[in-house]
Amino acid sequence: MIIEENISLKNLTTFRLGGRTRYFMRARTIEDIKKACTWAASFGLPLFILGEGSNVLVSDKGFSGLTLKIELKGITYSYEKNDVLIIVSSGEPWDAFVAFTVQKGWYGIENLSNIPGTVGATPVQNVGAYGVEVKDVIKWVDVFDIKSRTTIKLDSEKCRFFYRDSLFKHDEGKNLIVTKVCFMLSREGEVNMEYRDVRQYFKRHNVRSPTLRQAREAIISIREKKFPDINSVGTGGSFFKNPVVSKKHFKQLKRKYPLMPHFELGDDKIKLPLAWILEHVCCIRGVRQQHVGTFKRQPLVLVHYGGGTAEELKKFADNIQTDIKLKTNITVVSEVSLVGIF
Repeated sequence: MIIEENISLKNLTTFRLGGRTRYFMRARTIEDIKKACTWAASFGLPLFILGEGSNVLVSDKGFSGLTLKIELKGITYSYEKNDVLIIVSSGEPWDAFVAFTVQKGWYGIENLSNIPGTVGATPVQNVGAYGVEVKDVIKWVDVFDIKSRTTIKLDSEKCRFFYRDSLFKHDEGKNLIVTKVCFMLSREGEVNMEYRDVRQYFKRHNVRSPTLRQAREAIISIREKKFPDINSVGTGGSFFKNPVVSKKHFKQLKRKYPLMPHFELGDDKIKLPLAWILEHVCCIRGVRQQHVGTFKRQPLVLVHYGGGTAEELKKFADNIQTDIKLKTNITVVSEVSLVGIF
């Protein structure tokens, strides 16, 4: 067990912001995780679980405990009639795994191409895009329980998946570290073209029945036009969740903003595209304030142009939330996790 001290987290996150962690360790086995948790507990230190750092904003003050970077690797699979069960270790890069399934001819997650992060982060966030959420294809999740020091298998229902949410983001699940995820994909199927951008892409290219490879190419093309290159600017992807409001609330908004699009979820719930609100209500697409701003092609994405601070980005995000509340009475929730003291 190698524990390093005073390691900068700045270059371990895609925002490229933040201070140092007091202690740092890489976990390549479950035994590494167990040793790290035992060691941290013996000194009363908090734990920060890190993957590829694509959905976190670390405080400039850093993190006072132990940062545990999950690097568990391995993929196995077996066939069940027309389905395939794939067990993936949590440290595997997500997009490389998606590319692997497309190459194998397995349907189910091709619309989740080109999303940064690790496999282990996907059930935590219930990652979704272009009409697909990982909850739809996750069969079970193996987790390491920090308190009991044991590994537990949770079926999909016990993960309590919801829109960009899961058990793991709530107090009762924060002592659980994802170690493996089992996906059930299909060996026969068709590409999900429910999302308008996907349909329009294939219409422009005169493709009626796209292959998996064509679907992945389409999603990558669409995302590259909407999202910044993480190699050029600091970003964590979509900073906020799309809000879900009641039908009554939506009717009030519709009277004020008649062109506001929406998606009915049932149970008196309406999901609103926050990007539309940011562009047409708050008018902040492409706005820059010193070192931070909203991306010019997708205002839901906050970017760090370099030379800034985590506090600067956090303040910019707070001001956006305040503006949205003032103009729509919607309380917007951050999709990005905040680490350390702000």
